[in-house]
Amino acid sequence: MSRIHPAATHGSGNESHFQRATTLLWRLAKVFLASIVLVVLLMMFLENALIFPAPRFPVGNWQHGLEDVHFRADDGTQLHGLILEHDAPAVHILFCHGNGEHVAYNCDLMNRYHDDMNATVFAFDYRGYGRSEGKPNEAGVLQDGRAAQQWLAQRAGIPADEIVLVGRSLGGAVAVELAATNGAKALVLERTFTTMPDVAARLYPFLPIRLLMRTKFDSASKIRNFSGPILQCHGTDDALVPYELGRKLFDAASTTNKQFYDEIGLGHNDGYSDGYWRALQKFLRDVGQ
Repeated sequence: MSRIHPAATHGSGNESHFQRATTLLWRLAKVFLASIVLVVLLMMFLENALIFPAPRFPVGNWQHGLEDVHFRADDGTQLHGLILEHDAPAVHILFCHGNGEHVAYNCDLMNRYHDDMNATVFAFDYRGYGRSEGKPNEAGVLQDGRAAQQWLAQRAGIPADEIVLVGRSLGGAVAVELAATNGAKALVLERTFTTMPDVAARLYPFLPIRLLMRTKFDSASKIRNFSGPILQCHGTDDALVPYELGRKLFDAASTTNKQFYDEIGLGHNDGYSDGYWRALQKFLRDVGQ
């Protein structure tokens, strides 16, 4: 008659427990991996919507009293902008706004540029924003910027490279593209970035963003092709576009005529500091001489 030794029974139980734990861990791993894949696919599908939230008319203050402008991009897309002209402009400014706003959000800023900088100011909406037609994407938005720069140059009767380009956040990438390809009298960059994948990778560090993202806005490479004066600012508490990305972009610029202004304690969507505004006034005054 055979006997079952206690040691054998104990070992079998341990093995069964180990197998159950392994199976459970494998199932959890599969669920986790499937969730990651689902999130990646969803973000790929929604990439343009996430980058270009594109607020539309009538949201915003459209009782602005500025001149409405309608013009077309090279592909025929009809675009809209606002212009505020100065009787004796020291500079002509093309303002490229951020991804979560449109021109009607920036009327007060345009008036401030006009009054404090003696500037003619033209702000425009990318396709799909405000009153502009179409749907935004990287190539289209850059095309819109080129059309806006050419429109202002023709309106003012000056070469395109005599326009001061001001870009905030996403608009900084548009301004860098224009400066690198068409030239500019000066380049002002506010709270902008090196590349769009750099920003996304900081926001979603658990995803393979750099391998999957189609939208690049590679300002770090393009800014090397602009040799004119640059003024750049960035908030030290910017949680959306980290301060260090602004510094990296500044370091990538090849021009020796460049200034960087730290906005101490300010975040991405905070107002301008008085110190930065004074620095901007001096910068544009020097540029306009």
